Amino acid sequence: MIKRVLRVFRRLLFWTLGIAIVTPLVLILIYRVVPPPITPLMVIRVVEGRGLERDWTPLAEISPHLRRTVVAAEDNLFCEHSGFDWDSLEAAVRSYAAGKRAGGGSTLSMQTAKNLFLWPRRSVVRKALEVPLTGALELLWPKQRILEVYLNIAEWGPGIYGAEAAARANYGVGAKDLSLRQASQLAAVLPSPLKWRAAPAGDYVAKRSATIRKRTRQLGPLLDCVSD
Repeated sequence: MIKRVLRVFRRLLFWTLGIAIVTPLVLILIYRVVPPPITPLMVIRVVEGRGLERDWTPLAEISPHLRRTVVAAEDNLFCEHSGFDWDSLEAAVRSYAAGKRAGGGSTLSMQTAKNLFLWPRRSVVRKALEVPLTGALELLWPKQRILEVYLNIAEWGPGIYGAEAAARANYGVGAKDLSLRQASQLAAVLPSPLKWRAAPAGDYVAKRSATIRKRTRQLGPLLDCVSD
């Protein structure tokens, strides 16, 4: 009887692990060509009563200014790395192990994987799950698709997701018509979109957006993979 129960348990565990591994891979392949319909964060925010405003926009119809400033703000080496900034990630792990706030270490590829499949609250478990998901994204998607999906699912304010909704909510224009200043202000609020506003920009956002514009100019060819 015990052997039978153990056999059933092992079989159940095998199928559970198989589904847990295969399902994200299948979705990643589908999302390479199909816009993701919704993300865990969107569901959480809807339950919280924040609403959902979103309009999927192809990368070619998103201002080059926004593409470049977001990369400059969030992940300088996006075009160069294979999904991970190992030095920053190691520093973040050490900070966490020492009981300090574990900031940094998250590339745009990792943020895309997290936003697509995982929950917003930080934890060692979530960070561990980000690693294989990020590896799969980098293996199966080109850089342009990673950025395209990121720009369409990123949270830019209460109930506001994606570049198109953010551009219209803050400036009354489409994502393709964003100026450099507007794009840099949107990029500036990404770390805390429920705390900061792109328009009207407060002192912090204005100062950070100016820094992002300067960094964008300095990066030059490092942004070639996201430029026209």
